[in-house]
Amino acid sequence: MRRGWTTGACATAATKAAYTALLTGSFPDPVTITLPKGEQPAFALAREALGEGRASAAIVKDAGDDPDVTHLALVGATLRLAEAGSGIVFKAGPGVGTVTKPGLPLDVGEPAINPVPRQMMQAVIAEVAEAHGAPGDVEIEISVDGGEDLAAKTWNPRLGILGGLSILGTTGVVVPFSCSAWIHSIHRGIDVARANKLPQVAACTGSTSEAAVQRLYDLPEIALLDMGDFAGGLLKYLRKHPLPRLTLGGGFGKFCKLAAGHLDLHSGRSQVDFDLLAETLKSLGAAKDLIDESRRANTAKQVLDMASAAGLPLADSIAEGARDRALAVLEGETEVEVLIFDRQGGLVGRASGWAA
Repeated sequence: MRRGWTTGACATAATKAAYTALLTGSFPDPVTITLPKGEQPAFALAREALGEGRASAAIVKDAGDDPDVTHLALVGATLRLAEAGSGIVFKAGPGVGTVTKPGLPLDVGEPAINPVPRQMMQAVIAEVAEAHGAPGDVEIEISVDGGEDLAAKTWNPRLGILGGLSILGTTGVVVPFSCSAWIHSIHRGIDVARANKLPQVAACTGSTSEAAVQRLYDLPEIALLDMGDFAGGLLKYLRKHPLPRLTLGGGFGKFCKLAAGHLDLHSGRSQVDFDLLAETLKSLGAAKDLIDESRRANTAKQVLDMASAAGLPLADSIAEGARDRALAVLEGETEVEVLIFDRQGGLVGRASGWAA
């Protein structure tokens, strides 16, 4: 299946083209950027405009064969020169949302441009500024044509991201997948691990948690199972084809769902149970106002942050619940530990499954 590019990658390419035109008077077309893993895709410009102290460029997002609501959306960047020493300022243009509730990796009031796309745009500004002897002080306004209507098909309104879409992507690449094909890939990974008599495998929800587990255990590549959201596909197959030890790694929100009994962790098919989080906090001796606030929270991260500030080991308790749910599915032949990581790959919660 054909891969595509994230909104973050498209916004970065548009930003580079617009800033180059702002400094030189001409747009690079196609424009090439470097993604976080070193890939260097080139993007054709669909729209460009140059005026006094400002330049705009836009790119049609190609999501490849992934069923993405933003496929073929026009992602634009308008750049304006800013005062010396002001640095880079991000703005939400038409079709890009604004954060209105806590619990996301962005402050309330910020445009919904996620951290990695921001870093990518900052990198291309620094690259172009250095090449042309400019200070790099600029305002970046990102827009998505029709983004407000597209956002209604996402979870953004429920998360308090209002006015449009989020600019997303941690790798810049959209990898299309078939659910059945992904689950079969997990099964084949288990088969290979068993054939090689591995004592331990790690199944992770994403690349950040997989890298963090690898730093802890230095497992061989064949011991790493790309579980994604398919906890059920992994655990049910392991029940019939057991391995000695299983490490489950992932984020807090994903394991909140597993602890609540969900085996499909995708945001479209299961949601965080905030009543469960509140009851867990109650069992940890949390104050009533914290318990009540957790029921009204916007995201699992918001609850975890509040619990951490209160010195309560909420992530450990959720890890224990997720481990217990996994063990119930496995029916006892595989030992399980659960490791919960933050967005930077830091270990925040753990339920050990075997003696150290």
